[in-house]
Amino acid sequence: MRNTVKRQLASVIPRNLLEKLPRSFDVLGSREGAIAIIEVPTELENYDEQIANAIMDVHGNVKSVLGKESERHGEYRLRDLRLLGGNKNTEVIHKESGCRFKLDPRKTYFSTRESTERERVNNLVNLGDNILVMFSGVAPFPICIARAHPSVTITCIEVNPIAHKYAVDNINLNKVQDRVTPLLGDVREVCPKLGKTFDRVLMPLPKGAHMFLDTAIPMVNQGGVLHLYHWASEGDLYSEAFQLVKGQASQLGREAELLGGDKVSLYSPRVYKIRADFRLS
Repeated sequence: MRNTVKRQLASVIPRNLLEKLPRSFDVLGSREGAIAIIEVPTELENYDEQIANAIMDVHGNVKSVLGKESERHGEYRLRDLRLLGGNKNTEVIHKESGCRFKLDPRKTYFSTRESTERERVNNLVNLGDNILVMFSGVAPFPICIARAHPSVTITCIEVNPIAHKYAVDNINLNKVQDRVTPLLGDVREVCPKLGKTFDRVLMPLPKGAHMFLDTAIPMVNQGGVLHLYHWASEGDLYSEAFQLVKGQASQLGREAELLGGDKVSLYSPRVYKIRADFRLS
């Protein structure tokens, strides 16, 4: 967090408590309107309004400040967020890589910290790929890919009806509705009904994507690519993901080759969210 925020609070919060204020926070939105999301220690909960006002004073585009109340949980992988101050309407339009995403972080999953990962995946896509994005949320992956690659077609599936509605809006907002098809439902139910396979399948579930490998692998063309998101320790990033994919592929009469991958984000000390890339034959 910028020192100017702490300076704003120096006369309000005792110094020993002020030192507990996080140095950084997430910002969703744009110059026209944004939301700050911060993790406030329990010792500072009596200063919610003052902290929110300081952030909004320093960052003039921030209209609302939300405090993290929990880790992500439930089928939709949402956090409990409380309004510390500002506008009760927490819907924003977030801009990234030339794309715009309308969303409400209290109702949908979206990570600003994965913008670099979305760019990396863009660089892996081939001319004319037919792509499936499972657990697609408000459609950041499908839209980023479609905007960067006019030759691709993308099907995306999301179970959260609110996130799906935002996905439909965002696909239209970014003018890629001719190449991106959003579907509402559970991937286990929707995928078998599609009646086709794909050159590339993405599984960007925040946690637990490996539990859907039995659904994802049959959706990959012979020689196609599967991108699995998983958690791994710093010393051995890909072995567990490889064993999971290899084992499930074998049960389905397929073979899996590990192509590589990337660190996506730090989840906890020496534990990373990673992307592992596989070719299935």
